[in-house]
Amino acid sequence: MDKRIFQFLQLGMAILVMSSSGTLARYIHLSPEVIIWARCAVGAVALFIFLKLAGMPTYIGWGKSFRMIVISTVLMAGHWIAYFYGLKFTSVAIGMLSLHTYPVITALLEPVMMGHKHKMTDILIAVLAFSGVFFLVPEFDLNNDITLGIVCGVVSAVFYSVRNIMLKQNITEHSGITLMYYQLLIIALFMWPVLYIGDFGANITGLTVQWQPLLVLGLATTALGHTLFVMSFRYFSITAISIMSSMTPLCGIIIGYLVLVEVPEGKVLLGGAIILASVVIESIRASRIEVRR
Repeated sequence: MDKRIFQFLQLGMAILVMSSSGTLARYIHLSPEVIIWARCAVGAVALFIFLKLAGMPTYIGWGKSFRMIVISTVLMAGHWIAYFYGLKFTSVAIGMLSLHTYPVITALLEPVMMGHKHKMTDILIAVLAFSGVFFLVPEFDLNNDITLGIVCGVVSAVFYSVRNIMLKQNITEHSGITLMYYQLLIIALFMWPVLYIGDFGANITGLTVQWQPLLVLGLATTALGHTLFVMSFRYFSITAISIMSSMTPLCGIIIGYLVLVEVPEGKVLLGGAIILASVVIESIRASRIEVRR
């Protein structure tokens, strides 16, 4: 198989698996903090076992890279908390779509943080993807929970964009698997006190009763999906990745319909067509740029 095709398939698999997060967040009846702790604990254990079996490093030292990873981990935790709260306030469709304003945010922030000039093509394609997201969002009242859910989604998008750009700066020094392991481990270690928020007994009972969806969230969505996603940072710009991952809301909406029977409005067809068009354009353009290199 052609190397570039494999890289696109790897990113596509990551996007597909990660699309299940919205449905799982609404399906699991626990607080967002407890769900996030559980997914990180399961994911960290899984990646640690994989790294050991593969003979890959599980330690990166205490230098500059570690400080950057800690900062990006805080951003990742903020992203997940804001995103999961947004999903509690609204539907899978609106929660995921508001999060996916991050291609526009990334297109604006990446050149500044990476020391590059803005590329008008990236910005225009990001705007095209965002316009598709706009059409997908159902009509909402500014005085209800949907508004709060959208605000949480946009805040989550900002955290996610900055975190991805920061990891991009470290991906050449460490493997994506090791970086993701560190992030999950740090979040799991520092967030375990959330089990005592509210009713401790109810939280433990919830974890034991809902272990199956939590296991899927920790192993598939988090350990597998996010690791493949971070590994793609080595091959694509963060802007290109964020635009191509605009497929995530479409996949998430389909999963939400199949599992939760959440039916999106008719505007999904128009918005989905626009998003897919931007994904195809960016994929073709990224391939041609790589060939020229």
